[in-house]
Amino acid sequence: ECWGGATFDACIRFLGEDPWLRLRELKKAMPKTPLQMLLRGQNLLGYRHYADDVVERFVERAVKNGMDVFRVFDAMNDPRNMKAALQAVRSHGAHAQGTLSYTTSPAHTLQTWLDLTEQLLETGVDSIAIKDMSGILTPMAAYELVSEIKKRFEVRLHLHCHATTGMAEMALLKAIEAGVDGVDTAISSMSATYGHPATEALVATLAGTEHDTGLDILKLENIAAYFREVRKKYHAFEGQLKGYDSRILVAQVPGGMLTNLESQLKQQNAADKLDQVLAEIPRVREDLGFIPLVTPTSQIVGTQAVLNVLTGERYKTIAKETAGILKGEYGHTPVPVNAALQARVLEGGAPVTCRPADLLKPELAELEADVRRQAQEKGITLAGNAIDDVLTVALFPQIGLKFLENRNNPAAFEPLPQAEAAQPVAKAEKPAASGIYTVEVEGKAFVVKVSDGGDISQLTAAVPAASSAPVQAAAPAGAGTPVTAPLAGNIWKVIATEGQTVAEGDVLLILEAMKMETEIRAAQAG
Repeated sequence: ECWGGATFDACIRFLGEDPWLRLRELKKAMPKTPLQMLLRGQNLLGYRHYADDVVERFVERAVKNGMDVFRVFDAMNDPRNMKAALQAVRSHGAHAQGTLSYTTSPAHTLQTWLDLTEQLLETGVDSIAIKDMSGILTPMAAYELVSEIKKRFEVRLHLHCHATTGMAEMALLKAIEAGVDGVDTAISSMSATYGHPATEALVATLAGTEHDTGLDILKLENIAAYFREVRKKYHAFEGQLKGYDSRILVAQVPGGMLTNLESQLKQQNAADKLDQVLAEIPRVREDLGFIPLVTPTSQIVGTQAVLNVLTGERYKTIAKETAGILKGEYGHTPVPVNAALQARVLEGGAPVTCRPADLLKPELAELEADVRRQAQEKGITLAGNAIDDVLTVALFPQIGLKFLENRNNPAAFEPLPQAEAAQPVAKAEKPAASGIYTVEVEGKAFVVKVSDGGDISQLTAAVPAASSAPVQAAAPAGAGTPVTAPLAGNIWKVIATEGQTVAEGDVLLILEAMKMETEIRAAQAG
């Protein structure tokens, strides 16, 4: 597995690297090795549902660029959300793997997983994967689940476990005893904690048994030694977890989500709130119908939990994506969502009960025209296969165009890590300076008040200056009511205009923070 999932996002957000080119280079280096990607069903690699024509074209381009195996999952475990992607994969001659996103709750039983397996087989898949993204699959549950699936269905079955809680190695072994066909591991120097069990340990465990892998430990050690050196370069980017974390057995936070939370709380100068956020996550998950925690729902639940903790009031601010789940825009939830929250976001409307993508009109032509227009306006040269750039911007509208603008400008992205072992970043003697700054967004000026530590504590439209003197203070109280941002982030889109009359609850602007969109609403009419 080498593509899809968060790798696409990381390429354009941090590395300044074209993910399509990366895929072509990987296939060039490994022409005989089947390459696998993680695909979020109707969400593709983004955080919303896309029309079927976009899903079809993305899969076509991924196959054309070198992808062979598509592990297709849906964060809601709604098979309707996987159907279009799975059918597109098979129509282009690639391997379609349907996925059970494993979770536990009062709503999830063995029969839940057997029913979903049957539905995926009816849709048409080449194999099934059990995706234990949080490391909560117990060894006994793994044995039972694999045994029952293999007993009832003729299908190749894979198991993917994260090592976060310490049960993954045991779960893999019991699954192998039960007849699983493939398991995911990582080379030892890149294994455990947030990742997967070590390859060499499992190879040694199975040596001389009927499940002997035939892999050479000495050759594996050469690979481990190589990545041991590579890992040193990324020391400063590693998460806090050094062993196992039993909190995950309660919070059910996937490894990738946990590192995201740690990083994002640091950005909010709230790293000390991690335990509170982990305690809030199960409560938010229950409010949202006991949904599995896997991208994008893991980010949605995590962001909402952070908002609930940082604002000091549960659901004082509801993220746009949280509202989408409550409205049914992401598909069926395992059990009904919190009725009061749903009524609040529906505002008298009706929830979505059909396949969400059935409500979407074909959008590829419009997306392509829009990207070409923006590229022309900004003087951006699109790639030879322009559709790849169109899909990049379509999946990541907040950062995709910025990537295209700076594709050949490494200075616009994170610097390459040093070859030698990185040292922990020294703690600053003083927190980030507070102050008041004028920020221009889409030609509109805003006065941003930054508190000690770097948090945005106040956000107001800037009053045109009478002279060229720098702004020394925010707009006076008489000029309007300050709007407080619940999170530090980037202003992605300004909705309200200067002088516009707004009602309480009207959307003023959209803040992009923690990879989610948060609507900033008017606290009062005016």
